[in-house]
Parts: sequence; C-alpha cells; structure tokens
Amino acid sequence: MRLAILAGVILLTAACHRTPDEQQIRETMVSMEQALEHHEPKAFMAHIADDFVGKDAEFDRAALANLLRIEVLSNESVGVTLGPIDIDLQGDRASAQVMATFTGGSGGLLPERGSIYSITSWWKRQGRDWICYSAHWEQKL
Repeated sequence: MRLAILAGVILLTAACHRTPDEQQIRETMVSMEQALEHHEPKAFMAHIADDFVGKDAEFDRAALANLLRIEVLSNESVGVTLGPIDIDLQGDRASAQVMATFTGGSGGLLPERGSIYSITSWWKRQGRDWICYSAHWEQKL
C-alpha cells in the first residue's frame, strides 16, 4: 500500500513539474536549429509569431519564411552551430543573444560556404510556449 502511495506522489510531482522558462527558450532555439539542418523551414516557423519583425523592420514573418526556403533549397546540406545562449527574462518577455555559425553546400565532406552571425531575438510567452516576435542579426564573419 505504501508503495502505491509513494508511486502516486512521484507521478503527481512529475506531472506538476514545469520546465523553467530559460530552458524552454533554449530548447526552442535548438529545435529551430535542427529544423534548418533537416530542411524543414515550416517547423522553424512554428516558433515565429504572426506579428514578427526582424532585421531592423526589413523582414516580416512571410519574408523570413521565404529567406529560409531559399536557403534550404539552395543548399543540399545546411549546418547550424549555436554558441552559448544568454537569456534575459522579464516576466512574460525575454531576450536571447547567441553567436551562430551557418554552413551550406552540396553535401560534400566540407561545406562550401560559411558565415558567423550575432543574433539577438526577443520572445514572448504564448500560452505555455515561448515564441520569437522579433530578431536582429548581423554577420560577423
């Protein structure tokens, strides 16, 4: 009987456990990284707000989706490597800063192209999820 009660308490505790906000944002960013590497821009865009504004208002959500489609169609192989992610939480809003290396090419042993970008993104809580509503990126190399 005690074993059943203990098991019930463990299950209830696990069900009530909520992933910390910072970890949710990091996991979302890694999911977005993987979506690009797997040529799935639609999966990437699932984490982008409908009212997204990016790169100094040069990109809305549709323009970002088009850019991603062009990149995955232009490169047989896409690589994304994220550096450490610095997250600043402020209630239901957050910002994240990261250096990201992007590579692309025909799928050979070595990539044909590569760039390093500094990316700052802004996030808002939507229900239980965090979605990106704005971003700025600048090529560093």
